[in-house]
Amino acid sequence: MSADGKKLSTRLVHAARSADAFDGAVNPPIQRASTLLTEDVDKLYSGTKSLYGRMGLKSHQVLSDAMSELEGASYTQLASCGLNACALALAAAVEAGDHLIASDSVYGPTRRFCERRLKAMGVEASFFNPRDLEQLKSLIRPNTKAIFLEGPGSLTFELHDVEPIVELARQENIFTIFDNTWSAGVFFKPLDWGLTASVQALTKYVIGHSDGFGGAVMTNDRTFERRLFETASDWGISMSPDDVYLAQRGLRSLELRIREQGQKGIDLAHWLEKHPAVETVHHPALASHPDHEIWTRYYSGASGLFGFTLKPAEKPALKRFFDSLELFGFGFSWGGFESLMIPCDPQLKRSESPDWKSRDRGALIRVSVGLESIDDLKADLRQAFDRMAS
Repeated sequence: MSADGKKLSTRLVHAARSADAFDGAVNPPIQRASTLLTEDVDKLYSGTKSLYGRMGLKSHQVLSDAMSELEGASYTQLASCGLNACALALAAAVEAGDHLIASDSVYGPTRRFCERRLKAMGVEASFFNPRDLEQLKSLIRPNTKAIFLEGPGSLTFELHDVEPIVELARQENIFTIFDNTWSAGVFFKPLDWGLTASVQALTKYVIGHSDGFGGAVMTNDRTFERRLFETASDWGISMSPDDVYLAQRGLRSLELRIREQGQKGIDLAHWLEKHPAVETVHHPALASHPDHEIWTRYYSGASGLFGFTLKPAEKPALKRFFDSLELFGFGFSWGGFESLMIPCDPQLKRSESPDWKSRDRGALIRVSVGLESIDDLKADLRQAFDRMAS
C-alpha cells in the first residue's frame, strides 16, 4: 500500500496518466518519432526537452514513471528487452578490471553475457550456489563491484535470503542487482529490502500478451542512476514506441492477471505434487519447497511460473506426454495469457549447484500457467500422463 493509502491495483490503473499531455486520452497513444524539432536554435544544446526519439517521448516517460510507482523507485531506465535490461544493469555496475558475482540460477542469456561479453570487456564473473551464503562470502574480492541475483531462478526456482546478502554487499560497497521478473514487482519489492537495482523483463507479465518486448531497470541509488543513464546513452539503449504502448497498457491489468495466474499455478502445483508420475514440484509457495520459509518472509504472493521433475522415464514415453498436450504450448517465454511448457534439461547449466549436476533424475519441466480454466489444464495434463504411461 502506498503512503496515501491506495492499493496497488488502483495505483497501477492511474500511475503517470495525464489527460492534458495526450489531449484527454485515457491510454497514452503510440508516439513514433526520431527527430523532434525546436523553434529556438539555442535550445538544441541547452534545453531540457528531449530532441531525439531514442532518448524517449512522452509515452516513454509515462511507462518509466509507472514502473517507478510499481517498484518504489526514484528512477527507471527502459530497455529493448529483458536481456538488454540485465546487460545494462551489469554494465553500469562494472568496468574493465572488475569482478562480479552472480547466482548459479540466473537466466541463461544473462549468464552468457557475464561469461562471454563481459569477459571480452575485461570483467571476470564468478557464480555461487544460490542457497550457499558462505560460498558467496568466499568469492568476494577487493575488486568485486556487483552481485547479481534472480528470485526465483527461472528454471530451478531457488530463492535467495536477501537480507544478509544486502548487508554483506553494503559492508563491502558492492552494488546488488535483482532480476525481479518472476514477481513482476507485485509480490516482491527489491528496493524496499535495500538492493541497489531491480530488473524486469517487461516482455513477460507486464506486457502480458506475448506480443511485445521490453525491459526496465529501477533504482533509488543516485550513483547507480547516473551510471545507468550514461551507459544507456553510450550504448544507444531504448525501447520502441510500439512496445512502450503495449507495456503501459498491460501494466494497468498486471496485478489482476498475475494474481489469477499465480493462484492457478499454486493449485496446479499441489495437483502435480500428488501425481504418481511426478518426483518433485519446484514451487516456492509449496511447504515442500526448500526455500518456502524464505518465500513466506519476502513475498506476498506467487506468479504462475514453476517447475517439476518427472520420475525417470524413457524417451518414447516423454515424447507421448508432450505430443498429447493440447492446451500447453511449447515456447521460450512466460507471463502471457496462454499456458506454456518446456523441457529444461537441454539448456540447464549449473556449475555450483550439486543438486542439478546429477543426470539420474527424471526430466525437468517448466510450466507457465495462463488464464485458462484450471480444471481444463488439469484434464489436459491428466490425459497426457495417461498417454505417457500407456
